[in-house]
Amino acid sequence: MTHASGSATSRVRLLLVGAGARGGTYARYAASTGRAEVVAFAEPDPQRAADTARDHPGATGCADWRALAAQGIDADAVIIATQDSQHVEPAVAFAGLGHHILLEKPMATTEADAERIVEAVGRAGVMLAVCHVLRYTPYTTGVKQIVASGVLGEIISVEHLEPVGWWHQAHSYVRGNWRSTADAAPMLLAKSSHDLDWLSFIVDKPVRRVSSFGGLKHFRRENQPEGATDTCLTCPVEPACPYSAPRIYLGCLGDPNRERWPLNVVTRERTTQGVLDALEEGPYGRCVYACDNDVVDHQVVNLEYEGGATASFTMTAFTPFEHRRTRVFGTHGSLDGDGVTATVTDFRTGSTTPHTLGLDGPDAGSGHGGGDERLIDAFLQAVSTGDPRWILSDPVTSLEAHQVAWAAERSRHTATVQTLRA
Repeated sequence: MTHASGSATSRVRLLLVGAGARGGTYARYAASTGRAEVVAFAEPDPQRAADTARDHPGATGCADWRALAAQGIDADAVIIATQDSQHVEPAVAFAGLGHHILLEKPMATTEADAERIVEAVGRAGVMLAVCHVLRYTPYTTGVKQIVASGVLGEIISVEHLEPVGWWHQAHSYVRGNWRSTADAAPMLLAKSSHDLDWLSFIVDKPVRRVSSFGGLKHFRRENQPEGATDTCLTCPVEPACPYSAPRIYLGCLGDPNRERWPLNVVTRERTTQGVLDALEEGPYGRCVYACDNDVVDHQVVNLEYEGGATASFTMTAFTPFEHRRTRVFGTHGSLDGDGVTATVTDFRTGSTTPHTLGLDGPDAGSGHGGGDERLIDAFLQAVSTGDPRWILSDPVTSLEAHQVAWAAERSRHTATVQTLRA
């Protein structure tokens, strides 16, 4: 028998479905707080399953989430962090069993499946927290407070940049698991549903019209340098290539943060030979111009919100890997933010005021600037108290951010302006 909610005096009992980088991170942090315990997990990869069993002694393990669901284990909530295309079925099933759900973004790879999840949690009366971690960072809290204070006046427009980073694009979206729309999701969903959600959170209005442009311009066969081979380890051009796999991954050795990610995705070894063996045998040694990738490497999205405010969003691979950058323009002032600091200019006095708001790094390996931990804290508080207000995005709001992404993709493919229903 499952619990409708945990109690404030007992630990939240968690199930874990998908123990990869994101699921493992969430589960380990939840357990480390002392407020939760992982009582069972489903993970098909034997090594990751062994790691999870080590991290959560006493937890029941199985290879398939269906077997886990069938056991009827007494638990309060489930963390679902499978591959994007495998979210919908376990989410619907565990909602039906009465479990509150922490669901990695994107919710699903199709609009219909995302709607199925929202309908399922509504029908079951359980809470759903989609992992829009940027809502939870100290930086976002600070920016939100500045906007709410009124110092900027009415928000008129916003510029927002997601600098994916040249090596990150190569790692995740050319060579890696998110390179294919069919196997994962469009880039705008897989990488930037965070950003579309964040913009709506800051503007505090729903999006009404969307247009978008972009595509896969650079990481294509026709751009492969003359004389290059299809694998970095045999390529005479490799030393001069910005996307050299040996340079990217051997450069991780000795750096605990980069060994934790991205190197952990490539190999468990922490030696030069171990990395070279992984590049020879696995997908991460491939030439970026000879992969089976089809997701975009650059995209712009134009947004019009209810009431007339606008925003422009740029996602591009061709940057350093760093925090998002945002400029907010209001009638009384403007804000210029870089993910750690925000400088406010007051039009009435001409003064500028810097605010230090953020911490940590921008990536998953460093906890998304504190967002990972604060998301888990909020989810555990919501489950233990039965109060969904701790979760900063309800299911319908989370769905809306995804619908903006799908509208942008329709616009990009059809050269049309898309209108979202009120």
